[in-house]
Amino acid sequence: MAKAGRQPDLSLSIPFDADRLDRLMEDAGMDVMFVTSKHNVQYLLGGHRAFFFDYMDAFGLTRYLPVLVYPKGAPQKAAYIGHGMERFQHEIDPLWTPMVQTNGAGSIDSMQKAIEHVRKAGISAKHIGVESPFIPLDAAAVLHGAFPNSPVVDATFALERLRAIKMPDELELLSIASDRVVESMLAVFARHGPGHTKHDLSEALRREEVKRGLVFEYCLITAGASHNRAPESDDVWGEGDVLSLDSGGNYLGYIGDLCRMGIMGEPDSELVDLLGEIDTIQHAAMAPIKRGALGNEIYIAGEGALRKSSQHNHTQFLAHGMGLVSHEAPRLTSRGPVKYPGYDADRPLESGMVISVETTMQHPRRGFIKLEDTVVVTDGGYEIYGDAGRGWNRGGTAA
Repeated sequence: MAKAGRQPDLSLSIPFDADRLDRLMEDAGMDVMFVTSKHNVQYLLGGHRAFFFDYMDAFGLTRYLPVLVYPKGAPQKAAYIGHGMERFQHEIDPLWTPMVQTNGAGSIDSMQKAIEHVRKAGISAKHIGVESPFIPLDAAAVLHGAFPNSPVVDATFALERLRAIKMPDELELLSIASDRVVESMLAVFARHGPGHTKHDLSEALRREEVKRGLVFEYCLITAGASHNRAPESDDVWGEGDVLSLDSGGNYLGYIGDLCRMGIMGEPDSELVDLLGEIDTIQHAAMAPIKRGALGNEIYIAGEGALRKSSQHNHTQFLAHGMGLVSHEAPRLTSRGPVKYPGYDADRPLESGMVISVETTMQHPRRGFIKLEDTVVVTDGGYEIYGDAGRGWNRGGTAA
């Protein structure tokens, strides 16, 4: 059954900067957007996530496909097409869009309903924006069939620029996610003595994150001298071995992505120095971060410190944006392992941008040593989220 939403005071209830989105759409040549990714739907709806499809999208012979229709300059004509299960959430916390339908039955059906709304509402569809990486082929074919003469523009970049500056409530979620990921890691280090496998430790981290209200996404883990980061391993964390835990824990859609180091026993002077060099690079890269600094200043500082390291031949530096998506804006370089243009390299950073700073050493004898931190740009500098456990964390202290 189609369910109309409340008629809100749009000036108060739109949970994003509508004027900014209109400008981004104008610059990209879009009259209307059909937004279909879960992360951008969440952002535009002010935090709504379909609980039934939080883990996977497939059902039956089709898939869950949320569609948010947003016409440039006319938020009063916006609509959201969701699945029937979402009606329960809408009843408790009504969505802001003037039209809400919670009777979508798959990708084709959801797109057909979105097209019907565009036609009934008299929305211009001369130039259509879609998220090219996040619209399935069958839904795209339906959209093209309905508007065969309308050019289609990729809206992914415009939506990312909209999300680039985090609001205070978003920063709070990122802070919680980061703190809880680190707390989970410290608990795993402390509660496990020698003899546990990488599989044991990864599973323990999953439990610790879930216990703290996070959705566990992944654990990259190494033990001893190995550089292999897969968790499906019987490699054992033994006496004197280093252990790296690099994990993404998701809190209400926002990602805490950090790496911390453990040691079974006491670190010798070489290990202390190696982690100290990584920490020096991390802080050197963070030093220029503040509102107005150019994005590439982070790389200039980080790579400059890296070149001075005694282990520069075995060490890599990386910085990237964080939020609802890993490697989102700001985009600081075009030379990273995830390929995209360094759009923000020569542009000033803005308060509320969030950056992951990471330095990775693959030492030929001592193993994999890494720190990854989450850093928020502020007017006068930066703030680190999850800023604990950045030294050698001893294993088994609470076992």
